Amino acid sequence: MTSQDSATLPIAISVRTGTLLAAFGVVAFSLSFPATVWALDGFGPWTATGVRALVAGLLAAICLAAARVPVPARADWPGLLTVAGGCVIGFPLLTTLALQTSTTAHSAVVIGILPLATAVISSVLTGRRPSRTFWTAACLGALAVGAFTLTQSRGLPTVGDAYLFSALLVCAAGYAQGGRLASHLPGWQVIAWGVVAALPVSAVVTALALPHEPTHLTTKALTGMTYIALISQFGAFVAWYRGMALIGVPKASQLQLAQPLITLLWAVLLMGEHLPPLAIITALLVLTCIATTQRTRA
Repeated sequence: MTSQDSATLPIAISVRTGTLLAAFGVVAFSLSFPATVWALDGFGPWTATGVRALVAGLLAAICLAAARVPVPARADWPGLLTVAGGCVIGFPLLTTLALQTSTTAHSAVVIGILPLATAVISSVLTGRRPSRTFWTAACLGALAVGAFTLTQSRGLPTVGDAYLFSALLVCAAGYAQGGRLASHLPGWQVIAWGVVAALPVSAVVTALALPHEPTHLTTKALTGMTYIALISQFGAFVAWYRGMALIGVPKASQLQLAQPLITLLWAVLLMGEHLPPLAIITALLVLTCIATTQRTRA
């Protein structure tokens, strides 16, 4: 084995590991919308947002203290606050409000456009320019998912679309900044400090919302709340940011093109929603686009 082969092998292992971690994050995130709908069975939208972030923040604080992790450098805090504002508070609140008026399938349009928005913001932040082939495949994938999800609402805008578009922007910024930080901080520390930074806001939101929104501690609501607090808000991000650090934000983000389709599958299996015939065709197009983006160079 040559020295070049020895150098290539660890890189290949790193890419495979990063791809698997990012893919695991996508699958975990794909259950967030159905779990949020379940949580809304017993919690109001503001309460659900506050409680999920509060629980995740307290868990993260315990993990950081147990591991004796030092406070991040001052230069990292703008990025961590972007993660807190976009991924911990903004996206959960805006999508929870949207899910009160939009179906799970329609809301998945956010995830359909999110990978492209994340790649664009990451490119601006880092100065890295993926190839023209990458951008072509990313745009085609976003168009395929967007067109598919819009057919579910007959192409008409819904009341929740303003929430969904805003959620798309803030989450893309949080993903891009988190992926950038994960290049020199462990991925779990990025999201841990993000949810800890959001603790003052999540605590205030929870305290103000609980007395004003009715709460019914049903099994479905508690199951949904447990998932979005422990997995959607913390656990999935650990794998997601680590995967981004290993294979790059643009490539990792494009794996998320599959998320709306996986979410739709969960909606059919868990919530009894109808599976449209176009789902299979869209899935094949999206898988082709994902394969293309993963084979291109940055």
